[in-house]
Amino acid sequence: MLKMFIDWYLGALDAGGYWLVALLMAVESSIVPLPSELVVPPAAHLAVTTGRMSLTGIVIAGAIGSWVGASAMYWLARLLGRPLVLRFGRYLFVTPDKIAAAERWSASFGPYGVFAARLLPVIRHLIGVPAGIVRMHFGWYSLVTLIGAAFWTAVLCAVGVVAGRDAALVAGDMHRVTLWLAGGVAVLGVLYWLLVYRFMRRR
Repeated sequence: MLKMFIDWYLGALDAGGYWLVALLMAVESSIVPLPSELVVPPAAHLAVTTGRMSLTGIVIAGAIGSWVGASAMYWLARLLGRPLVLRFGRYLFVTPDKIAAAERWSASFGPYGVFAARLLPVIRHLIGVPAGIVRMHFGWYSLVTLIGAAFWTAVLCAVGVVAGRDAALVAGDMHRVTLWLAGGVAVLGVLYWLLVYRFMRRR
């Protein structure tokens, strides 16, 4: 299924280009569980091998798309307020526990936490909720979101370039695909455990 998605995505990029990258990154920055790790690296590989897009353009598109999705989360939370978010968020996979954890993160780190959140699983998708609830200055929120999203997109571009040099991976060799996936999950898991899980368990 992963290979089917990547094959479809690479074909769709020919038509959608930067707009498709921005759209998928906007979705990724909302509550929809679409990993950016599946969006940016294939686009970077296509850019290097075909020249139809540039890595700089992908970073810009990814950052803008992430900002759009994160801004939607911010304004939704700001307009609804905490009681309504707590009441109806669970229907959109935003549980009270996750909201509380994101609030603790936001209260502890402020705008710097928004920047860091762009690099971390789970928190990345939810940081706009507490930022909107506490009415963080939208200009600051936008600035740190754009910078953090650009940095993360650049990292994923680098991963895509390196992965694209692995002929077995590009050919769809399942053993090599599994190794790359296992490595990616391990890295993200360590980051999540070190920087998020222990913090989110605090009461």
